[in-house]
Amino acid sequence: MKMLNTFLFGCLASLSVAAQADAIMIRGATVHTMSGDGVLENTDVFIAEGKVQRIGKDLPLAKGDVRVFDAGGKPLTPGLFAGVTAIGIAEVPAVEESTDTGHALQAMHPEFNVVPAYNPNSSLVPVTRIEGFSFTLLGPDTVGSIFGGQGQMVRLDGAYESFLGSPVLFINVGPDTNKLSGGSRAARWMLLQQAMQEADNPPVSTETALLTRAGRGTLSAFVAGGKVVFNVDRASDILETIRFAEKYGLDLVIAGGAEAWMVARELAAAKVPVLLNPLANLPANFDSLGARLNNAAMLEAAGVVIAISSGETHNARKQRQLAGNAVSYGLPHAEGIAALTINPANIFGVADQQGSIQADRPANLVLWSGDPLEVTSAAEVVVIDGKLIPMESRQTKLRDRYLPENPAMPRAYIKP
Repeated sequence: MKMLNTFLFGCLASLSVAAQADAIMIRGATVHTMSGDGVLENTDVFIAEGKVQRIGKDLPLAKGDVRVFDAGGKPLTPGLFAGVTAIGIAEVPAVEESTDTGHALQAMHPEFNVVPAYNPNSSLVPVTRIEGFSFTLLGPDTVGSIFGGQGQMVRLDGAYESFLGSPVLFINVGPDTNKLSGGSRAARWMLLQQAMQEADNPPVSTETALLTRAGRGTLSAFVAGGKVVFNVDRASDILETIRFAEKYGLDLVIAGGAEAWMVARELAAAKVPVLLNPLANLPANFDSLGARLNNAAMLEAAGVVIAISSGETHNARKQRQLAGNAVSYGLPHAEGIAALTINPANIFGVADQQGSIQADRPANLVLWSGDPLEVTSAAEVVVIDGKLIPMESRQTKLRDRYLPENPAMPRAYIKP
């Protein structure tokens, strides 16, 4: 019996050490909690067992193996939102078999879902996360389709089971869908109305149906609950989208919103959030003639919840630069950080896992060399789900392998 007790004690001790080995202490940071606690100066954050255990000044150092980082007053933020991307479902755009974002099916297919195609071993995952991004919203390619399909939030920890929240449906009412509705914007809304009616009352003949049985089931599920993202830019189309969503009880999010500032009051009244690109200031088409650089600032001032989303998969790490530009055009700095952290987390119902630094919440945070919205700043320490992320990617490995350390000539003269 004594030998058994000794054995059990040894096992418990080893488990304790193993658990403590993942512990992290960040000392003396300027903590942007993105919660009711605001910004905390010269504050420590202790992480263990995947969660933020304690936040405070001069925290005692726990016994055991603890990684300690002296922040020296540098900013500590939650992990950033990479926007709506195809990270993990699109590798090389020029290689067709490496891209799973869309389909060439002729009918409307809201049941199409990119989640089963997600590859956490994609080279884009570490490329993005070492720049301070801990989560993204996987989205299908909506170009050429009115119902783009479904996606979902995913944590960029490189694990297979990292999906967060509930599925999100994407609907495209941009100008590229006109050809799918006989060249008429009005006909596009007619088709959407018909699709929603089919979800409630399946047609007698499948020959005239717009949707499959699975598609009708998908739409019915999103009427019952679930975020629906409409890709729309023109102010009049945004108003029509709000009316459409209210008619069918859809939980609406606007993506794009180049002219959203024109209808900011209506968006705020309807409590509709907007995912936008603050650098969209030139008309790419007739739907975005009113694009302007202070769109984000005007929406925020009107009470609209905004989040940053450039839609770029391979350059998702530039998201914080977009937020910085929005700040330079009037968006309050704190709101710029919120648009990359707590706002998207709240919009898509994952605020219990992402977007803030709070005790007893999953630890997803980044220590920065300087202001995270400045282009000259960089992520120094990245923690996702309580684990310290190695600051390496395919790009850094190629750099370290092929860039000479002490070349005789400046880098501009080095030949491969």
